[in-house]
Amino acid sequence: MPPNPEGAPPKGPHPRIPTPLELHLRLRRRAAGPAPACPPFPAPQARPLDGPAPGPRRVVITGLGPLSSIGTGTEQFTDGLRRGRSGVTPITAFDTTGFAHANACQVQDFDPARMLHRLDAAAHGRAAQFAAAAARMAVEDAGLTDAELASVRCQISVGTTDGESYDLDLITEAHLHGGLPAVAPQAARRIPAPLLGIAVARELGLADAEILTIGTACSAGNYSLGNGLDAIRHGDAEFALCGGADAFCRKTFAAFYRLGTIAPDCCRPFDTDRQGILTGEGAGMLLLESLDSALARGARIYAEILGYGLNCDAYHPVAPQEDSVARCLQLALEDAGVKPAEVDLISAHGTGTKANDVTESRAIRQVYGDATPRTISLKSMLGHTMGAASALGAIACSLAITHGFIPPTINHRTTDPECAVDCVPNHAVAADLRIVQNNGLAFGGNNAAVVLGRYAHEGRYAHEGRYAHEGEAP
Repeated sequence: MPPNPEGAPPKGPHPRIPTPLELHLRLRRRAAGPAPACPPFPAPQARPLDGPAPGPRRVVITGLGPLSSIGTGTEQFTDGLRRGRSGVTPITAFDTTGFAHANACQVQDFDPARMLHRLDAAAHGRAAQFAAAAARMAVEDAGLTDAELASVRCQISVGTTDGESYDLDLITEAHLHGGLPAVAPQAARRIPAPLLGIAVARELGLADAEILTIGTACSAGNYSLGNGLDAIRHGDAEFALCGGADAFCRKTFAAFYRLGTIAPDCCRPFDTDRQGILTGEGAGMLLLESLDSALARGARIYAEILGYGLNCDAYHPVAPQEDSVARCLQLALEDAGVKPAEVDLISAHGTGTKANDVTESRAIRQVYGDATPRTISLKSMLGHTMGAASALGAIACSLAITHGFIPPTINHRTTDPECAVDCVPNHAVAADLRIVQNNGLAFGGNNAAVVLGRYAHEGRYAHEGRYAHEGEAP
């Protein structure tokens, strides 16, 4: 750069010295001469239009597959929700010597031989077996045959926190006691988390399926539902099997124990005396299809998925951030085209920890104000089922809408003034539910919320995909 007329050095930053690689490339370009002109892009061809482009399709839930400590299958699970059943038992999955308290919510009666038709259970871990069994239940609940499902494009989306950490526990224990020769090769082959979705495809014989594994832990089930909603909305799939699964394992229990977040007896969300979570296990899978498909089949419709919201706090590994959680809830409402005053119930993330319950309650009030809907925590009954948590929450919301009741938050004594919500303590109540929000908040600030609505075939509550305002008679 030449000096200025006064001979002083020019103002502003000094020009950057090129790197040796940049100099080499410049020399090569100079030696090669000017670059040839690129051929022009072909002009877009006019396409005859047969009519307006089809809009996004409405998406409904027609099949449910709950597998949990309070009941497996829709009948048992609904009964457990109505009764406020607790899934808490002493841990039997591993030796708890050294832990001062060791309760959890384990699935006690799971028999893969009875529930799985095709899958080689021995070649898959407990979480993959859970996912496949829950998907099998959802498909049968929807009244579909394997052949009908396999004849069209499907999506399988399974969320998880740990994949097959129970097998990792077994491998670690075997290695500690007997070295590498003691490790069963088959256990190592079961480890990869994508096997959860693949197990679903194998069980149902689905070759034309997009298979996704979502690793956003406690909110992964809601992430999966969002994926399925988009796939069917826009015609990328005709059916979607969405949800989450995790098996109980020592690694997760010990990690939360070391964090000081394991409750000694039971989980008491929003309670003044809450002491933390109880880890659990299970799976929840939901079958999604377009409204037109469901109506053409004459399928039972549990609920319509109106919208969802996702975001990330980008703030802290374990501490949720109020404003970011509120923004996620707002995103879900905006996607659904629903006003806060139209929501009848919130199924909260509700872990029962000091930090989560206060932050989530404040975020909810930030969105809903003084008219906050009743807000429950299923984790008081199910424990924290990790990757299955928000999927089981979505199933519970669908059943609550269908059967007209609100599941309770059990183990409740006194509501924490910092958690100013009506958590429906200890006993289910009858309710005419039209719109419900299901929250999932995960490690790393991965937030996901889904909004479900009751489908009325006469369109009494729905108007062009948007629900009527508060005050319309049910």
